Amino acid sequence: MTLRVRVSMSVILLSIMSLIATPARAATAGDVVSAQPTTVYLLPGRLLEVPVNAWHVLYRSTSATGSLTTVSGTLLVPKGRYPFGTRPIVGYAVGTHGLGDQCAPSAAMSQGREAELALVSLFLLKGFAVAMTDYEGLGTPGPHTYMAGISQGHAVLDSIRAAARVPGAGLSSRAPVAVMGYSQGGASAGWAAQLQPAYAPELRLKGVAAGGVPADLHAVANHLDGGDDFGLAAAAGVGLDAAYPELDLEADLNDRGRALLADAADDCVGDLDRLAGLRFSDLSPVDLLGQPKWQARLAENRLGSSAPEVPMFLYHGTGDQIIPLSVGSTLRSEYCRAGVTVRWVSLPAPDHVAGAIEGGPLAIEWLALRMYGLPASGNC
Repeated sequence: MTLRVRVSMSVILLSIMSLIATPARAATAGDVVSAQPTTVYLLPGRLLEVPVNAWHVLYRSTSATGSLTTVSGTLLVPKGRYPFGTRPIVGYAVGTHGLGDQCAPSAAMSQGREAELALVSLFLLKGFAVAMTDYEGLGTPGPHTYMAGISQGHAVLDSIRAAARVPGAGLSSRAPVAVMGYSQGGASAGWAAQLQPAYAPELRLKGVAAGGVPADLHAVANHLDGGDDFGLAAAAGVGLDAAYPELDLEADLNDRGRALLADAADDCVGDLDRLAGLRFSDLSPVDLLGQPKWQARLAENRLGSSAPEVPMFLYHGTGDQIIPLSVGSTLRSEYCRAGVTVRWVSLPAPDHVAGAIEGGPLAIEWLALRMYGLPASGNC
């Protein structure tokens, strides 16, 4: 055997041994599991295609109890070069869509029935990339952990991490980042802001806009009990039970409650109207929210206990019939006392949906200024 052959075989053997000796890297939050090109539409019937590069993304995130999960979402990137340096990334947190997988934003966008694309398009027109999470269990196996704020905040932050890792998207992990959301998305945005310093400190987060924020779930549940929008409170109970198995909601329900909530487990938001007028007492013989196990988890998912390190834009409609204005203004006060730079806008909106319509463009312009590097001023 010649010296050259012996050297070549040695190199091959060393390479094989190196592969055997080096274990595969463990999966971490923000890893991309898959990214498939997709098409999104503004109108039903797939009549108006949004002119962007888009991917349906599966990525790793972290549950409310710290387990690694797989979450789906959609990444939208404007075509062409961004002219001002590194393209910014917005983590856009959608409002309530429902509990069933068919309700997921990624499914809605592929069929032209995603209303929030009207706001998202304002970011795209500025050249910003937008990562839209479906949240844990919405569009992936397992129940949706609806209104489990910690899970939702993780899902938003990890959608941004994943966006920078999608092959061919041309995004950078050093991009300036912003987060926006309303209603369920407002809570998700708030949680992303609070969790980011410890959970995703590498993200260059510049600002967070959160509107119609259900910051205190206990207060919101009491407000909705017996009202037209009780279905949202019931859905939140289902979502929190999915996030925290020790709550064991089914065991505390009566027969009617078990039947109604089992039926609602795959409903989209419009279907929840059939629970209108019900009360928690109609579903259970016990005081559900008064139980220590529920009080502990509701307190854990109450926004305001820690201070974000970035400026916040908080907006709320005075006529909001779902999330009382007092819930939003209390969050503002708590952030202000903690030294957060808060810009608060109280809108004349007559109802919850109008608050999103009136406040959304204001929030987008405020976030754009943060992305461009302009300092924020508060009105605490």
